[in-house]
Formats: sequence, C-alpha cells, structure tokens
Amino acid sequence: MSAVKYDLIVIGSGPSGQRAAVAASKLKKRVAIIESRSVVGGVCINTGTIPSKTMREAVLHLSGYNYRTVYGMNYRVKEKITMSDLAFRVQGVVKTEIDVTEAQLSRNGIDVIHGVAHFLDAQTLRVEGPETDATLDAERIIIAVGTKPAASERVPINGRTIINSDQIMDLPKLPRTLIVVGGGVIGVEYACMFAILGVRVTLIEKRNRLLEFADQEIVEALSYHLRDSRVTMRLGEELDSVEELPDGTVVANLRSHKRVSGDALLYAVGRQGSVDELKLESAGLKADERGRIPVDENFQTAVPSIYAVGDVIGFPSLASVSMEQGRIAVARAFNDMNTISNPSFYPYGIYTIPEISFIGKTEEQLTEEDVPYEVGMAYYRETARGQIRGDTTGRLKLIFHRDTRKVLGVHIIGEGASELVHIGQAVMTLGGNVDYFIETVFNYPTLAECYKVAAFNGVGRLHRYQ
Repeated sequence: MSAVKYDLIVIGSGPSGQRAAVAASKLKKRVAIIESRSVVGGVCINTGTIPSKTMREAVLHLSGYNYRTVYGMNYRVKEKITMSDLAFRVQGVVKTEIDVTEAQLSRNGIDVIHGVAHFLDAQTLRVEGPETDATLDAERIIIAVGTKPAASERVPINGRTIINSDQIMDLPKLPRTLIVVGGGVIGVEYACMFAILGVRVTLIEKRNRLLEFADQEIVEALSYHLRDSRVTMRLGEELDSVEELPDGTVVANLRSHKRVSGDALLYAVGRQGSVDELKLESAGLKADERGRIPVDENFQTAVPSIYAVGDVIGFPSLASVSMEQGRIAVARAFNDMNTISNPSFYPYGIYTIPEISFIGKTEEQLTEEDVPYEVGMAYYRETARGQIRGDTTGRLKLIFHRDTRKVLGVHIIGEGASELVHIGQAVMTLGGNVDYFIETVFNYPTLAECYKVAAFNGVGRLHRYQ
C-alpha cells in the first residue's frame, strides 16, 4: 500500500496540535491530524482542562461559595450536590467544545484521521484503528500527543475509590472524605473543589510548600484558604503505599508511619508523556523517563523533520502556552523566522478556589538575581467591586524596579484573577512602568482598579524611602 503524502502530519488534536494544524493550513499546506480517540480535542477537552474548569464553575455555582459573605455561610443554591449534578454540566460543555474543534478543523481543510500512530521512519507513519489502516508520509511531523496521569506501583488505581485525575467523573458518589496525593496544580485545584462541596480533604505533598513556581506570599494566602475550608495539609510527607480495606475505606500509608484514611483517594503526582505507542526509536528519537521529548527553542527535536509541542515536552504544560508552541513550531518548520513569541510574558492561570494568576518574576526570583524592586499591594476589599461581589479576600501584588519603575511581575489571588492579569501582561509586553497605572482611568467600580491602588501603594512606599 502506497503512502498518502502530506506537507505536515500532526499527531494529537489537543490545543497544541490543533493550533499547529490550523497555522499550517493558513500557509496553504496539506495537513492531517491523527487522533487516537474517537473524538478530537485531546486531554484538554476530554479529561483535563475543560472538564476540570467546568466542574469548578459548577461547584462554585451550586455551593453558593461566591455569595456566602453576602448571604451567610450556610447559603447554597442546591442543598445536596451529587456527582451527577457536576457531570451533567461537564458533559454539555465537553460536547460543545468537541463540535467547535471539529468545525474549525473541517473549515480549514484539515484531514482528521482516527487511529493509533507509530513511526516507520522519520517521515513515515503507520495509523491503525477501528476504521483506519493507512501509511502516511510527510516532510514535517509534529508530535502533540500530550500526557497521561503518572502511575505508581504503590497506588493500585481501581477507577472507583482509588482514581487518577482523568477519572474524577467516574466517582460513583461524592465522598465524605478524600485523600489527595500531590500538591501540584491538578491536586490543589481538585482539593479546593471538593473542600468547597463540604468534603473533608487531606492533601499529601512530599515538598514543604505547594506550587513552588508561584510567588510565596500568594501561595501562603491560598494555604490559608485551604485550611479555612478544613483541608488538612500533610506537607513534607511521602506516600509509601495505598490499600483498600474490606469495608471500602482507602488508607494511605506514609513514610513517616502515619496512616490517613478516607472514602476515596485521588493520585495526582505528575503526568507522563503519551509516547508508548509511537515507536520513537524508529524515527531516531528517545523520550526521557517521564515520556518527555527534548526540543530546542524552535521546538525541533534531534531529528530535523520532527517537532514536538505541548505537554509532551514538559513545563509549563499550560493549554494557552501549548497553542503558542504549535503556532511557532509550524512557522519554524516552514522557514518563517519572523514569527516571534516571548515566553517571559506568558501568563499562568491556576484554577484553585480562589484562583491564582501571575506573570513575570516572583519576589524570590528577583531577590536571587539581586534586582532592586518595590512592591505595591491592593486588596479586593479596598475596591467597591470587591464589596459588591462579596469577594473580600482577593489581592493583587504589583512588583516594579526601584530605579526604572518598570513592571517586573503581577501576582493575583482572587476570583477573576486569570482575566485581571492580562492588563498587567499588556503593560509589561509593551515595556510600561508603574506610572501607567497611576495615570490611567479605570472603569468604576471594577476589580481593575486594584492596579491603581497597588501602584499608589508601591510608589508611596518608594517615596518614603527617599
């Protein structure tokens, strides 16, 4: 059987693969996407970002969390919230996102081929599936297969009471107590959601703090909220084994000889690149022990004709960044060296409750680099919009250079943080300084006013030192 020829083949239809395919189609290239699932969207739409963020919104709405400071701590939209309530909303959004993605790929003339792909050589792929048996050839190939939850021999996943992050919606009912192993983004996000639903959560993390890449002061504020939601945090503790008792209870045995019991356990210690079936060695490639594929600044692998983007290349594993990686990879693959992107201005969004978002440097990084900086702080409670929304716990932290006054970082915790950060992103990208916020009029009442409050606070502190 002769190979079907393409200019570009993308393996995986998640955010990075989808964006890469569309970018190549705009360059008038013949493009195919290979997707192992029966539907497009990858982990992002089907089991990861979209389901978890949709679940978060359902949790916030049904629990009445955002309005408890207004109507009282016992305020709830629905008294008895079930997993079915959450799944109903998640399934609706996932279906719509799949339809939108399929429509986008179709109108851009991209061939979608469902099946499992593996390399025959650096330019040839074999695709096999229930309705597919084909050999494809392309001058350029982009690997965008994403990741799967990391597994451990110590944790016997059963899909019912001992689950990974892809199986959240498989929980038969809302547990009364939940053990979350892993204090990274996924573990902390789900710990927050279940805690707001009234589940007693124990969070186990072997490091001594959560979210080490985020600003320490912001993480401390999040830790306060977690404890306030009755989350027990076992930091600096390492899991030794997990067992399921005859009565259905799950027990986590720690290296320190502590035992933590619960109705269910979520194992969320990292993710692994989904490269097992690719037969990378046939193309002259090799992944590391976590299934990550090494790439250079252009997302090119050790094999010149093959690129890799998205979560399969590792940190930061953000859908937004993955999309940008796909766009840049296509530009470089087809010799467009003028398309630019600056990773130092990529924002981060962590959908905890309350959410966290930031861009630029942290205080810890600037201190380590011996950069003279000043900090301005604004609290949501200082703004009328914060009072109206009932969110009096949020805060915005503005970091700027003491001498040049250039904005170096923006760190926010509070509802709407992931939207609010884009104002700081625009100012930083355009090389603005802290005076921009002082001289700019923001709508009233809005949370955006926090930028002005923080700027006045920081500049006022600067003047006191002079």
